[in-house]
Amino acid sequence: MRSTSVRPPASRRLGIGAVLAAGTLAVTGLAFAPAAAAVAPTSATVTYSCGLFGGGSTVLSATQSGTSATITVTSNINAPLALAADSIASTLTLGKAGGGTTAFTGTKNPATASGTPVVVGPLTGTVASGDSLDAGGGTLKMVLFGITVTCTPTGNQSPGPFVYA
Repeated sequence: MRSTSVRPPASRRLGIGAVLAAGTLAVTGLAFAPAAAAVAPTSATVTYSCGLFGGGSTVLSATQSGTSATITVTSNINAPLALAADSIASTLTLGKAGGGTTAFTGTKNPATASGTPVVVGPLTGTVASGDSLDAGGGTLKMVLFGITVTCTPTGNQSPGPFVYA
């Protein structure tokens, strides 16, 4: 008696097995892949003095994607007049542990009504794995209506420096 089932050729069976093995390896690799790089903490507070423009507690919110990082600054400085979206040129300089600084720059800001706190960012910068950055070693500069407002920190940020993965 002869079998009526048709068996695929050996080369086809080997191809199906290779595809199954590759798929299993890909799924296993995803399960054990390292988490995406991230900065910690993601938010910190620092007190700035901005001369005639005031100052106070400022929140810095950080993100990271590889060597690209952003920081959004929510200041305690109230807008003297209504500000259009993307009208403030800003540079946030943070001190690096071990010396030097890293700058985050940009012209991003939401439209801001007169008398409300100024928010700038996300400001972009480049970081390296292991960078530890603190506002205590830098400045915040914002250009509003052609006037440069320079803010200097009156202490280090809390809860501590941004450490990039």
